[in-house]
Amino acid sequence: MKDVRVRFAPSPTGYLHIGGLRTALYNYLFARNNGGKFVLRIEDTDQTRFVEGAIENLIKALHWSGVKYDEGVFVEDGKVVQRGEYGPYIQSERLDIYRKYVDELIDKGHAYYCFCSKERLDSLREEQKIKGLVPKYDGFCRNIPLDEAKERIAKGEEYVVRLKLPHDYDIKFHDMVRGDIVINTDDIDDQVLLKSDGFPTYHMAVVVDDHLMEISHIVRGEEWLPSTPKHVYLYEAFGWEKPTYVHLPTVLNKDRKKLSKRQGDVSVEDFKAKGYLPEGLVNYLALVGWSPEDNQEILSMEDLVEKFSFERVSKTGGIFDKDKLDWVNSHYIRTSPVERITELAIPYLIDAELIDEKFAEENPNWLNLMVKTVQESLDIVGEISEKVEFLFKDSVDIEEEDALEIIKGEHVSTVLDAIVDELNTVEQVDEDYAKGFMKLIQKATGVKGKNLFMPARVALTGMAHGPEFVNVLVLLGKENIIKRIKYVKEKYI
Repeated sequence: MKDVRVRFAPSPTGYLHIGGLRTALYNYLFARNNGGKFVLRIEDTDQTRFVEGAIENLIKALHWSGVKYDEGVFVEDGKVVQRGEYGPYIQSERLDIYRKYVDELIDKGHAYYCFCSKERLDSLREEQKIKGLVPKYDGFCRNIPLDEAKERIAKGEEYVVRLKLPHDYDIKFHDMVRGDIVINTDDIDDQVLLKSDGFPTYHMAVVVDDHLMEISHIVRGEEWLPSTPKHVYLYEAFGWEKPTYVHLPTVLNKDRKKLSKRQGDVSVEDFKAKGYLPEGLVNYLALVGWSPEDNQEILSMEDLVEKFSFERVSKTGGIFDKDKLDWVNSHYIRTSPVERITELAIPYLIDAELIDEKFAEENPNWLNLMVKTVQESLDIVGEISEKVEFLFKDSVDIEEEDALEIIKGEHVSTVLDAIVDELNTVEQVDEDYAKGFMKLIQKATGVKGKNLFMPARVALTGMAHGPEFVNVLVLLGKENIIKRIKYVKEKYI
């Protein structure tokens, strides 16, 4: 196999779709597994869809995800720059290159000038639909002599350039996921290669770019499969060696429909904003349409690189299961250093107005303990505010039935009074004191087991079950514990 060179070539239309990230990830994994190179190219020939800032956003999303590329388009010091031997890597900067190859195709008789108006093409399509035919260009301008065509252009007539496919010719190629594919040219349109604005279509630009950038494997979504025969024919027309094709199954929702924004989060930014960790999202996405031989589910990027191959990519669409994503992500939250999760959690706590920036700066140890206390229960970091909200209230309301039943127990007043009496003997509740605290209450009251611990937990948290109680004592502190017990006794006992 020749040196592996792959590329991810998105259009700058706003955000990086989760399906796009998976395509980039599979390119990256294949390149790294084979000691190859991974290129980021920007395909912006459709200027009507260009969104300001989209290039920067997509590069940030790739960087956040840990999907690293070797050459192409980068952001440095807030500016878009290009690095590599095969540039430019932005298609709108390569117009002269495309024009040269369009002219070559015309000279060889593999392309032709087309002067059909939009009105004629619309009318043609409408007529074909009424007859039950597949709408396609009828070849009206195929046989205009080249001299006549150039004369019309010189007079200012508007034109496009179309691919001139031979009649009844089988185009063959092999796809690493789908196997051998044969399409007859009679079933394909004479595709536009150069638009009237001088920009190439995707079909022309992608072939020229992939050839000149020496791309060995084209890894992209299956939506491009119907266009691939045209691309293969262009390689043949130019006399170039065609690359190996890999068309990936679509990322689907649970209804087996294409994942779209109408059904919820679909961009990498959406998932980042919710508090998913990059390694959680990447690990899960790799499994949407692929699985390793050993069916292992928790995989680091290094594991993925080692185990990845296109032979194990499914032919059918991969279902995006948010519950499974949450399960994978929760693993990475649990195994991350508490300091990292705290740093990620602080913006959510500030947004929920539980803390402010000054509090975060002045109380790092308290925040770390708080996060450590609920870390095991988090699926996403964005859940932190809801999990710790009870620590920031002056009182707790008991709403759960089992908690209400516990607080009505016969020994509850005795236990709560003893807690207050004991706290009045100390200045503060630190970790060492908190560890032995309930033993002191047991000794003072003679109450043991659930009758001792459950009323204390309910009075301080409002819940029958919850986070590590020793940590709760330290986090609440002496004054808050006494205040809560007083409130609970007045309201519920």
